[in-house]
Amino acid sequence: MLYSTHAFGPDQAQDLLIRGPSIPMARSCAVCGKTAMGGFNPQSSGMNRVRAHRRYRPNLHPMRIEQAGRTVTVVACTRCRRTARKTT
Repeated sequence: MLYSTHAFGPDQAQDLLIRGPSIPMARSCAVCGKTAMGGFNPQSSGMNRVRAHRRYRPNLHPMRIEQAGRTVTVVACTRCRRTARKTT
């Protein structure tokens, strides 16, 4: 058994074995799949330009879309939200 019944009740442990633990989704756009990408911080003046690593994250916001005849709230980037608003 993967999960002991000490941390969970016996019914909850059985549910976790069937469905699996709830894992939060990665921060990516549900429409286009845009995710964070790596890059470097902009450098100012200086002789030895030491590049510092950073992450460029997508600008994600909740949006309601219709899937299989029902309304679902997903996280989409602002570009996809803008395109969806233009086409409707």
